[in-house]
Amino acid sequence: MNLKDFGFTSEYMEGAELTADGSELIPARITAVHRDRYQLVCEHGEAYARLKAKEYYVELEEFPTTGDFVLIRYLPDGDSQIVKTLPRKTFFSRLDPTPGRGEQAVAANFDYVFVIQSLNHDLNEKRLERYLALAWQSGATPVIILTKADLVENPENYILQIENAAPGVNVHAASAKSGYGMEQIQDYVQPGKTIVFLGSSGVGKSSLLNALAGKEIMSTKEIREDDSKGRHTTTHRQLVMLDNGAMIIDTPGMRSLGMWDVSTGLGETFQDVEQYIGQCRFADCRHRSEPGCAIKEAIADGRLSQARYDRYVKLKKEARYADDKTAHMREKTKWHKEVSKMSKQLKKERSRR
Repeated sequence: MNLKDFGFTSEYMEGAELTADGSELIPARITAVHRDRYQLVCEHGEAYARLKAKEYYVELEEFPTTGDFVLIRYLPDGDSQIVKTLPRKTFFSRLDPTPGRGEQAVAANFDYVFVIQSLNHDLNEKRLERYLALAWQSGATPVIILTKADLVENPENYILQIENAAPGVNVHAASAKSGYGMEQIQDYVQPGKTIVFLGSSGVGKSSLLNALAGKEIMSTKEIREDDSKGRHTTTHRQLVMLDNGAMIIDTPGMRSLGMWDVSTGLGETFQDVEQYIGQCRFADCRHRSEPGCAIKEAIADGRLSQARYDRYVKLKKEARYADDKTAHMREKTKWHKEVSKMSKQLKKERSRR
């Protein structure tokens, strides 16, 4: 199996050593994560692997996620060992829904993020803004896909509505059932490209994947269209290779999407709001009752909606809290790595005596 077909290039190997403890290491790509066991592809084909404890639990190597390229010690008769996570070109994470766990990795090394909402009761601008902020932060290109276009009479009206709420992002309406709009989406699904699907339960991610593949890859379950309730069918993050060489990372439905380090993503998502920041008469304007406030003037004359600005402020506060946690976690990790490095040096010095 040629790993280049899975998007691997020599750039991922910069500075990496291909030996560890006298063993040869080879690159691989993570295709699924099953708790503490990883599914991957390498030059030997498909395989399973586990993390090497020393590197990941003592020296605190970055834990891999679906889409990551890693170095492994290949073992043909059992689970291989993952020794190193290679540098990422793009990365998507969220605040772990389990209290106290910090950041949760979702996917890595992708070109597009398909932010998926359906044209039934799921269409929600507030949730869409959260997804977009994290999608922009990942470093990839977000694309909004409005699924189940067969449920509405004029999908174009919804496209215009969402385009106004998501400046600078391509918006497409499609129906996996009728085929409406699928040609436009296929333009992104090119050989060697990796696409992440993001959306809450019941938006039709699995149906869209099957339609793009031209065959049933993922099982689907019906939902109640009167209230859009239903169980999601994807239970773990999984990378799927299509026949044309494009790759899709499907994710479980995520209604809870806590913000985590979106310093760039928030600005991209709310370009229409941030264009007025810094334009007020006073540099310390709080955008409340101060005279000459550019934000208040834009709301008053209809250039900016109050609801849109309120959502921006709410996410900004949440992001600021997440930034504080991010800095704390980075300092904590840095400290642990320094302690581990010092411990290794002491062991070497003792062995020389």
